[in-house]
Amino acid sequence: MASAMIKSSIRSALRGGASNRTPAYKRTFASSAHHDEAREAAKWEKITYVGIFTCTILSIFNLSKGHPHHEEPPPYPYLHIRNKEFPWGPDGLFEKKHH
Repeated sequence: MASAMIKSSIRSALRGGASNRTPAYKRTFASSAHHDEAREAAKWEKITYVGIFTCTILSIFNLSKGHPHHEEPPPYPYLHIRNKEFPWGPDGLFEKKHH
């Protein structure tokens, strides 16, 4: 066992002591991404508020304009063909009574 440790230390010494050196770059895992995520979340929060404000203004504008009223269509006689009297009387259930 001691000979295996000596062989591995000799190999690492011949390779230039690579086991003791740190790499030129430093790997940063999720800890550095936190700042980017916070910035991205703040950006989308601002976009959301601007979108809500814009939709509210457009809705108020569209609802305040009003809409055109069309005149009633002419009373076509073929639309009210009744071959049989209704049980509640001669007029339709939801029509104005002509008494």
